[in-house]
Amino acid sequence: QVQLVESGGGLVRPGGSHNLSCAASGVITSINFMGWYRRTPGNPRELVAGVRSDGTTPYADSVKGRFTVSIDNAENTVDLQMNSLKSEDTAVYYCNAEVRTSDYAFGWDDYWGQGTQVTVSS
Repeated sequence: QVQLVESGGGLVRPGGSHNLSCAASGVITSINFMGWYRRTPGNPRELVAGVRSDGTTPYADSVKGRFTVSIDNAENTVDLQMNSLKSEDTAVYYCNAEVRTSDYAFGWDDYWGQGTQVTVSS
């Protein structure tokens, strides 16, 4: 079983910076995607940023130029560096990974972290 453990949530002032980290544990033979989603009350979960196996890095339009996602394939970790934070970035942030746990598996298994709250407020 794969587990995703997030760290780094907290209270940040507007304009400040903050970093989120996520570590995947368990048997992982390959990764198709690792990244971050977020959800605010009353809204569906939305993609913030991630890294695909082809090296592409999709970002939400609202965070382009402010957030940077990076992955360490050797450690199975994904970080989200958030700069110039705004109040509208306040949300619960979820780590997501699409992985295979066997070289003989077909398709990808989808895993989620428990979520970490980021609050941007003065």
